Amino acid sequence: MTPTEVFLRLVRGVCDRRYDELPDLYAEQTDVRHPMSPYGDKPLLSRDALREHFGGVGPRVAGAVRFEPANLRIHETLDPEVIVAEFDYAGTAIETGEPFTVPCVFVLRVRDGLVVESRDYIDHVAMSRARGQLDELIAVLAGTAGRPGPRRSRQQRKRPRSEAITPDRGRSNHLADQRSPIGTYWTPRWPV
Repeated sequence: MTPTEVFLRLVRGVCDRRYDELPDLYAEQTDVRHPMSPYGDKPLLSRDALREHFGGVGPRVAGAVRFEPANLRIHETLDPEVIVAEFDYAGTAIETGEPFTVPCVFVLRVRDGLVVESRDYIDHVAMSRARGQLDELIAVLAGTAGRPGPRRSRQQRKRPRSEAITPDRGRSNHLADQRSPIGTYWTPRWPV
């Protein structure tokens, strides 16, 4: 099978809920990653790991949404093993009947008809919204879902979270830590 054929079988299998067949599209030793996952990018490095992944994720998705691939655009690269597939999962939330669209980009390396490497970029906010799981996602992002929150340096722990380093405190050209609902981010404070 060509990389395009493998991709089409993969995305069609996900939409048709054939989760037990999907691991057979991958090599015994593979490298599948979800770099943008807010749940952490846990590499799936074997067919067995993929079997476990599809066995856990599949039923949770199947019970919440129905979807089809839409807007498929498959780009072949100079490397005959590699394709870049842009597409949407378009469907309906089962509980509410609300339509949704989840943009995706998969970069696949297929050798001898099997996926040996994949980077799957999915809009996790859109998928969580469609599945009715935004609260769970927010808890993960806020660090309150069994995960520790962002670490603070000794200097940061000495001052309250709401206090920022500002130029009027004699610290021009330093970055200030700010507390947001989803963690710590950095804001440059420039002198006026």
